[in-house]
Amino acid sequence: MKKNDKEFSDENFSDEKLPGEKLQKVLAQAGLGSRRAMEEWIVAGRVSVNGEPATLGMRVVEGDLVKAERRTIRVGERDQAIRVLLYHKPEGEIVSRDDPEKRASVFDKLPKLRGQKWIAIGRLDFNTSGLLIFTTSGELANHLMHPRFEVEREYAVRVQGAMTEAQMDQALKQGVELEDGLVKFEKLEDHGGEGFNHWYRVMLKEGRNRVVRRTFDALGLPVSRLMRVRFGVISLPPRLKRGMTAELDEKAVAQVLDWAGITGGDEAQQEPELQQDSPVPRRIGRAQPGKTGRRPAAATGKIQGAGRARSGKSKTGVKH
Repeated sequence: MKKNDKEFSDENFSDEKLPGEKLQKVLAQAGLGSRRAMEEWIVAGRVSVNGEPATLGMRVVEGDLVKAERRTIRVGERDQAIRVLLYHKPEGEIVSRDDPEKRASVFDKLPKLRGQKWIAIGRLDFNTSGLLIFTTSGELANHLMHPRFEVEREYAVRVQGAMTEAQMDQALKQGVELEDGLVKFEKLEDHGGEGFNHWYRVMLKEGRNRVVRRTFDALGLPVSRLMRVRFGVISLPPRLKRGMTAELDEKAVAQVLDWAGITGGDEAQQEPELQQDSPVPRRIGRAQPGKTGRRPAAATGKIQGAGRARSGKSKTGVKH
């Protein structure tokens, strides 16, 4: 290579110097899925730019017309802010848009969107209640759900019977063997109970199907009630009643994105300095003890930044 050509070598010509945005990033920000999924769409020929088939590595600039499946996006036409919605799921609803049995779906309760769609972050079983998070950002959804990020999930669990010391030690240290592998709880707290029912608070960093129920079943303790109270840094707000939604405001969304490390810059790699009235708790894993014999209190998240809580039956969007 000639000396004068050095400035054009790969190591000196970064993506930041190229015009526009990567196509898969634009699609992910529009809420169509994760960047990895969008790359697969592009390779499969499901995306076009200005009427021509898209190619992997393509960049788009303001004014480009992108079509993916049934969605059309005009790049730079308007800045669609990332939205994050909290929903207190009651028992008896599924986390799916399509159900052969025609059961009630959590998506039936969400505010309507134009040009975007709600992506569910994780799932809850039909008979499980508690915190569900929805976002319009495929990138944020992917970060919170992908196993490699090990995002914490915390649950209040009521079981029939009580754990022995040996069982608690096994669940925390040795692990409980299930058909799809070993399970260990990161945290397990006894929250007391009366009669045949006993409450526990558990935390783990994975989202395997029915993993909490199956773990207690393997220990001979059937679960009679299960509620998710925290996902990552977002807790179920105490005032958010079953079947109601509350949307995080711009400041709270920015805090979540900073924590997730997807906003760029050195600050994104650090835990954000959240304020006392923040809708997300300052410390991950901090929980408020429950009362003996009653449902444990939710983790101490506040939603001053989450807007007004609304009934799931509302046909209007959440106010900003």
